[in-house]
Amino acid sequence: MPKDANVRPTQDRVREAVFNVIRERIPRSSVLDLYAGSGAFGIEALSRGAERILFVDNNINCAKIIKENIAIFKDTAERTQVLKLDAIRAISRLEKEGKFDIIFLDPPYYKEIAKNALIKIGACAILSERGFIAAEHAAKDILPDETGCIRLVKRKIYGDTAVSYYKA
Repeated sequence: MPKDANVRPTQDRVREAVFNVIRERIPRSSVLDLYAGSGAFGIEALSRGAERILFVDNNINCAKIIKENIAIFKDTAERTQVLKLDAIRAISRLEKEGKFDIIFLDPPYYKEIAKNALIKIGACAILSERGFIAAEHAAKDILPDETGCIRLVKRKIYGDTAVSYYKA
């Protein structure tokens, strides 16, 4: 984990709950890990059989840590990519490059970042037809029930943290 005060790791119980919800969707999936931090969500998906993982974080220390973490795995170079880029810009850029089956979204809390990223994802249609988004956010944050091509299907609250799940 980067030693950066702005990085907030996801609690183990929250990450476990997310993977319990999406576990059947992971094998052979294309995954986008936005606001990736240490890359824990994407790496977990990789270890569970995801075909391709794209990690996006604009923090240079996070990008470096992600590269170090995925280097531990064998034969991941062709299946993983790390972009040091702002997530909103990455979403716009990715619209031309294909769709993702799973998107992990774990931005900083309380700044409407999750809401803005979801709106951008809905507008850019980077989620595949069977696509699924797991958006971690502060429980007090208000996220849209529907935006563009995505709609809320479930929201679970874990203390101060919530995870909202969206489908294409």
